[in-house]
Amino acid sequence: MEARLELKLSQKLIMTPQLQQAIKLLQLSRLELVQSVSQELMENPVLEELPLDAADEDAGGSEGEDAGEVLPSAEAGNEKTGAAEATDTAELKSDLTHGQEWDEYLNEMDDGRDFGYAESNENELPSYDQRLTRRPSLSDHILWQLRLSTSDPGLLSGGEWIIGNIDDDGYLRTSLDELEKQSSLPQKTLERALHLIQSFDPLGVGARTLQECLLIQVKQLDFEGTLVEKIIRLHLTDIEKKRYANIAKVLDVSLQDVMEAAQIIIHEMEPKPGRPYTATDTHYVVSDVYVTKVEERYEIQLNDEGLPRIRISPYYRKLLSRSDEIDKATKEYIEERMRSAQWLIKGMEQRNKTIYKVAESIVQFQEDFLEHGVSDLKPMVLKDVAEDISMHESTISRVTTNKYMHTPQGIFPMKFFFTTGFSAGTGSEVSSLTVKDAIQKMIKEEDSSTPLKDQQIVDSLKAQGINIARRTVAKYREELRIPPTSVRKRIG
Repeated sequence: MEARLELKLSQKLIMTPQLQQAIKLLQLSRLELVQSVSQELMENPVLEELPLDAADEDAGGSEGEDAGEVLPSAEAGNEKTGAAEATDTAELKSDLTHGQEWDEYLNEMDDGRDFGYAESNENELPSYDQRLTRRPSLSDHILWQLRLSTSDPGLLSGGEWIIGNIDDDGYLRTSLDELEKQSSLPQKTLERALHLIQSFDPLGVGARTLQECLLIQVKQLDFEGTLVEKIIRLHLTDIEKKRYANIAKVLDVSLQDVMEAAQIIIHEMEPKPGRPYTATDTHYVVSDVYVTKVEERYEIQLNDEGLPRIRISPYYRKLLSRSDEIDKATKEYIEERMRSAQWLIKGMEQRNKTIYKVAESIVQFQEDFLEHGVSDLKPMVLKDVAEDISMHESTISRVTTNKYMHTPQGIFPMKFFFTTGFSAGTGSEVSSLTVKDAIQKMIKEEDSSTPLKDQQIVDSLKAQGINIARRTVAKYREELRIPPTSVRKRIG
């Protein structure tokens, strides 16, 4: 052993407080954002909310010493160059040090820049009945997790085939042998994809039997090696028929222990994991982004309705500029609160610009959908948008979480535009939503005396160059709430 000096070069990712706040703001829903800003207004005396008339005056230009830094508008942010955006991002990652010349910083805020939010015209917003939406389907929910969990092309392809064959209860109703024939993927790849999907929410999804569904939950709920697992493996039929005494006798345990384990199985485990996603509750939503067509191009507008318009209080700015008149403790407190206020304002500005850029990229990719509807929706994944705007996929995921976009085709979650694809005869791909739309149209136009069978729909889609399994057609038909052939048939 010896003592010696060594130099090592290493890289570390350090999340500064302001960067953490920017990320947090980015993934908030609109309602959560309003609540977060309102909470900060209550806790930070340096921040203040502008009345409408005062906000308009600030938006028109700062004059004199009473102008404060106002929350930047979406429109102002959209006009900045790429270099300016890079600078803003760098600023988010830098801290206002305690020794900063605050007089210089405060003077910079009085440079006459227009940072006011433009007023929204309520007459231009869609009516309330146009803001209704449905919760994501089970397939949407699992697909979203799949795309976030892996970038392996084989796993993604295998996972999409498996998800397309999961029914409303959350069970995989097709054997891997059949999927291997349909997809031309190795069974090992399908097994790996199934194992990954079975780790997703809801617990037990992707199981092929009730026993497998419960055993998946046993593992995830940490009941492995317990009486609960033993009963599920050996006495599931006895549990269904409530033959608790028989279980206790065979396993040589007390009746009380068996009944307690049975209560866990019955009340804490879900035999139908997909059940929560079959509800049809109606939800009121407010769009975060509006897309409208003006002449030959689509314009994007961020919704600022209801968001508090905030600025740094002119009173505290004046007080800090006269630092010689206040004690050290008061000055430090005001500086700390000023930093917090600036981080919030810059974080919200960055949030606006990021949402705008993501929305702009989606509009660029899905212009055919905006023109013609679901039939022209293109398959798109997070990576497509991430590469288009030079951001990480995780950022795109945060931006599109709990955000809604109002388009000429209706109001949709931003996640709606990320869908899987099926190969088409032209060498391109068509979206799974486009396939659903095609199935719905076929059935709507069918002869009710001889309704189309699922295999006939498969053959018809194949003639259009879309390769899809019969089970997937049945799955999509059930999701569309279209009954089977025997129910649709009309006699006479």
